[in-house]
Amino acid sequence: MTARLDHLVIVSTTLEEGVAWCEATLGITPGPGGEHPLMGTHNRLFRVATVDYPRAYAEIIAINPAAPTPVPARTGRWFDMDNPALRARVAQEGPQLVHFVANVPDVANALAAWAALGIDRGPALAASRMTPRGLLEWQITVRDDGQRLFDGTLPTLIEWGPVHPAGTMMESGVTLQSLTVHHPQADALRAAYQAIGLQGVTVKPGEPNLVATLRTPRGAVTLESRGI
Repeated sequence: MTARLDHLVIVSTTLEEGVAWCEATLGITPGPGGEHPLMGTHNRLFRVATVDYPRAYAEIIAINPAAPTPVPARTGRWFDMDNPALRARVAQEGPQLVHFVANVPDVANALAAWAALGIDRGPALAASRMTPRGLLEWQITVRDDGQRLFDGTLPTLIEWGPVHPAGTMMESGVTLQSLTVHHPQADALRAAYQAIGLQGVTVKPGEPNLVATLRTPRGAVTLESRGI
């Protein structure tokens, strides 16, 4: 089994704030995204791919105020977006890198590998959104409580349908140079990564942190989750 970084997750209070943050911090305007009826969220996307991260992109995501409450009702949206501490820090400090998603060829097998380690990543839900080029479809792991686990450093898993969104994204001028996670349970986290064959993510012991180093029109930029 081989897994690769699919995308970085940057949570914003509103999508407009996320776009403004991206322009000020990275020097680019993110590309279009879409709406997620399953979770009542919407996003904007931009490509960060390199040879080491061949289909990687970044997602700026926010709760969609125009969307109805997700049905069936859930105790939490994906990526801990309803977590009070996360929401408070994003409201106070602005958009934050909080998580990443890993692309796997068989999400059921990946979930089984983690279950053998005692990790409950939640079920794989079928999701989709419409784009100008047609329907995007995927399966994604979401716990009923929306928790990310390991302070956001254990990735959500995604298995794409026949089309991957990065294939139609223009070069953004931003590229991902490295992704490093720090966590006091580094050995357990490293075992979880190895169980799904995750490549391109370094694990180090320490206080919880997700560190993405980007090359941008504004020079090198480091985004950190700092334990949220």
